[in-house]
Amino acid sequence: MNILLIVIAVIAIILLLTGGFVSSLNFLLWVGIVLLVIAAIVWLVRMLTGSRRV
Repeated sequence: MNILLIVIAVIAIILLLTGGFVSSLNFLLWVGIVLLVIAAIVWLVRMLTGSRRV
């Protein structure tokens, strides 16, 4: 689960950069933001619940 969270965060950052640099692919910016928000929510839930399972 931890590796999945890291992969989602990396993909979100790459999509954010791609969406920011290429104006014709503006939808990637929104996809990156959504993935980053999802990764942040999953991280917060894991920290609050205290589950440390891999």
